[in-house]
Amino acid sequence: MKKIMFLFAISILVISCQKKLTWKDPSLPIDKRVKLLLAEMTVEEKVAQMQYRDVNVVFGPDGTILPDSAKIHIPLGLGIAGLSGNVLAPEQFAAAINSFQKYLLDSTRLGIPAFVYGEGLHGLMARGTTVFPQAIALASSWDTALARKVYEQTALESRARGINDLFSPLMDLGREPRWGRIEETFGEDPFLTAHMGRAAILGFQGDLGPISADHVVATAKHYAAHSQPEGGTNTAPANFSERIMRENFLYTFEVAVKEADVRSVMATYHEIDGIPCPVNAWLLKQVLRNEWAFDGFLIADLGAVEELITVHHITDNAADAGKKSLEAGIDVELIKQEGCFPALPELVKNGQVSESLLDRAAGNILRAKFELGLFENPYADIEKLKKVMADDSRKELAQKAAEESIILLKNDHHTLPLDPGKIRKLAVIGPNAAEPHFGGYTSEPRYGVSVLEGIKAYAAGKFEVLYAEGCKITVNEASFWNNENPILNDPSKDRKLISQAVRSARQADAVLLVLGGNESTCREAWSEDHLGDRDDLNLIGLQNELAEGIIATGKPVIVLLINGRPLTINYLQEATNAILEGWYMGEQGGHAAARVLFGEVNPSGKLPVTFPQTVGQLPVYYNKKPSMHRNYLFRNSKYLYPFGHGLSYTEFSYTDLKIPATEPGTGESFQVSFTLTNTGDRPGQEVVQLYIWDEVSSVTRPVKELKGFSKVLLKPGESREVSFTITPDLLQFYDLNMQRVVEPGRFTIMVGSSSEDIRLTGRVKVG
Repeated sequence: MKKIMFLFAISILVISCQKKLTWKDPSLPIDKRVKLLLAEMTVEEKVAQMQYRDVNVVFGPDGTILPDSAKIHIPLGLGIAGLSGNVLAPEQFAAAINSFQKYLLDSTRLGIPAFVYGEGLHGLMARGTTVFPQAIALASSWDTALARKVYEQTALESRARGINDLFSPLMDLGREPRWGRIEETFGEDPFLTAHMGRAAILGFQGDLGPISADHVVATAKHYAAHSQPEGGTNTAPANFSERIMRENFLYTFEVAVKEADVRSVMATYHEIDGIPCPVNAWLLKQVLRNEWAFDGFLIADLGAVEELITVHHITDNAADAGKKSLEAGIDVELIKQEGCFPALPELVKNGQVSESLLDRAAGNILRAKFELGLFENPYADIEKLKKVMADDSRKELAQKAAEESIILLKNDHHTLPLDPGKIRKLAVIGPNAAEPHFGGYTSEPRYGVSVLEGIKAYAAGKFEVLYAEGCKITVNEASFWNNENPILNDPSKDRKLISQAVRSARQADAVLLVLGGNESTCREAWSEDHLGDRDDLNLIGLQNELAEGIIATGKPVIVLLINGRPLTINYLQEATNAILEGWYMGEQGGHAAARVLFGEVNPSGKLPVTFPQTVGQLPVYYNKKPSMHRNYLFRNSKYLYPFGHGLSYTEFSYTDLKIPATEPGTGESFQVSFTLTNTGDRPGQEVVQLYIWDEVSSVTRPVKELKGFSKVLLKPGESREVSFTITPDLLQFYDLNMQRVVEPGRFTIMVGSSSEDIRLTGRVKVG
């Protein structure tokens, strides 16, 4: 009897242990939990995890979930959910997300929580969040530590309200200024973009390892070469050789995967060499998965799989489009209309698609959910959200980011900074002066400090501020980015505004002219009814005519550009005293502009993109090949402003370049150092830039390539030794056999203040 009882106890213990071995057990390894969960799922439930859908339809207007609607639209759960953050107040939104996750846990068979996605390009795109400078402006700071703080704050605000997956950052190269999304990039250079993108991903996800409750999953996009489409029009073909792809457009994503462990990558719409990205197995499987060992989940951009039918015409039905993209490596379809992945269960049942492919795809997104801890706690912390939103340090960070991003392009005769003690009246004139502009992927309604408001706040008790609009960029500006039909103003009406502005300028001691573009004239072109690309880069409307009228008054004129793309401002460069590039400066931009204008802050931004003289020069970027040396008839081929350009209110000297006296080997690192001195009379930050040129190589190399940068703060008269470590990977390129190598030979080392303003040059021979 004792033996029987003992065996019975053992069997009960074994059964008990077996029961504990479920995917719900957080003590199990994640891969084991994924395998156990997949074993319990039906084909339909797996495919549900492989989809993104907008779930606004399952909520009432006050954010309460509608269970009957949810049963119809998401009966089996969902991989990624989208809910508009513009309508509901922060706490309402968080409560809505909590009710949504509770529904999934309690009312679907397996109770799998969803990723709730958001846009985090320059702050979370949702009501009440902090709006930071647009990505191209953040890149102008050349400050990766600052960028990381910006994206950490974005992650904190996102996670506190229940958003756990951000479709950011853009790792595209901004090499096509006609393209309306260039403002979303970190500029034209792969090295700068890779390092800014790495900072963004680490800000979103935290340090390498488990993602904490204050962080989110980052999605690197748009994979790949999305940003230099033919003709500059969004989603047009991008046909580049494999070498150009690997050394430029793929490099930024490689860094995101290998150095930042990004958990999600988004494949984009366009074709490369006739193959649309969602079905490009070389791009998605060979390079991303096999070579780089990416183990996150891979998503196809909104409607990209459907466009295999409607745009690319490589198939004529949803089932085949879904099958092709799944086989090529796509895990999640962002469904725009009906989608293609919903057809997959039938293909599996008919034997046309292996269920193992569903296990791979669903398993990848489930693994990320386990990594994030969603199964244990998918809910927003509303009390924490209140504290986050009440913390004014986020506004201070937004202002600092704006101040660091502003670029001084021109400053003849030390026009800037202005001395408030010598000004009785300052005229603030221009279509971008009175209203804040933030750029794309910003929540509506927009709240922030305009340039005019910032100047008035600074001027209180010091001098008088006069204001005139001067002209309009577009007439129907109420909705800007979402405005489907931007309309230019009637020139006769604009000329009346110009006359009023000239009268104001005549009364002033100096004029701040705030020009550029707006969110209607530079934006993502997602349809023929919502365009955003341009065929020229000139100032829109009568802005140049306004400038001519103001300049004719003889008053000192400072231009502040608020815009999303490089502009051909040749007239302004010739005729005005000083020019500042602000891009879109975020919610505290007006205060930042005032502090830079009057010298409270010394500008330290540098251009992350090249400004051309004309659109006919395109493509134009600094790291060109040696054969791009011819001038044009009647015009030279020089840039208007080169990559890396940006002036300061102080001066810096570069001296004592030190490079190795002996030959380093092709597999060895070596040091380059020099002395930087602030020779001016005020503190300042200088972005020092290191470039190299491989003088003789088996494959042609760019005339210079950025391989290091550092932002250095110095007091007047202060000196500091600045060092860079040149590792072998910084000298590598893809040779004739498409192998990454360092070839022995001489390299020119260039250190300077911009890609054109090289202060120190030396040579090192690699043996």
